[in-house]
Amino acid sequence: MFVIIVGGGKTGSHLAELLLAGGHRVRVIDQRAEVIEKLKTELPAEVIVRGDGADPQVLSDVGIRTAHVVAAVTGDDENNLVVSTIARFEFGIHRVIARVNNPKNAWLFTSEMGVDVAINQADLMAKLIAEEMSLGDMMTLVKLRKGEVSIVEEKIEPGAIAAGKLVRDIPLPLGCTLAAVVRKGEVILPRGDTLLQPGDEVLAVVRTEQEMELNRLLTHH
Repeated sequence: MFVIIVGGGKTGSHLAELLLAGGHRVRVIDQRAEVIEKLKTELPAEVIVRGDGADPQVLSDVGIRTAHVVAAVTGDDENNLVVSTIARFEFGIHRVIARVNNPKNAWLFTSEMGVDVAINQADLMAKLIAEEMSLGDMMTLVKLRKGEVSIVEEKIEPGAIAAGKLVRDIPLPLGCTLAAVVRKGEVILPRGDTLLQPGDEVLAVVRTEQEMELNRLLTHH
């Protein structure tokens, strides 16, 4: 996958490192000299591009027409919106991700502005805190479909409703799927006749509004 990141600050550089570690092709664009110098100590030289990421010519020069994803993660909301709009409507990029710095501007980051996914850091933090308070030890690993679906991890507690039961006998929320069970370091692909045991770590795909119900099955007596 080829990803263009506009904004070489902490968010952009960290994202680039993660993508490179995953074997993806990446370009990071930033026009600030001091940021470019810092990036040179963190990323391979061929990844770094000095220029204005809101300039269509700069985007064209780095190969945006072959990019799968554009991520606008600068510290300026207006700039991120400009990059998103250009990426979507001038170059036809199908996946555009934008960072929201000021929560009051979140309403602007819509599909009409070319944004598929708006990363509102303040909002994410609030939601994570709320989830931690309400879901105990359930950990949200990934959010999918703009937050509608989650991949979560939860450990089955002794005496829980699901403990000692076959998967097919557990009243899972409609649409919830158990993706894997980790038992003593071994990964088990759950089937209807898989017996769940206390201490099993369950990975599940579940709609966000059903996480509480899944948590109840795995942890409540």
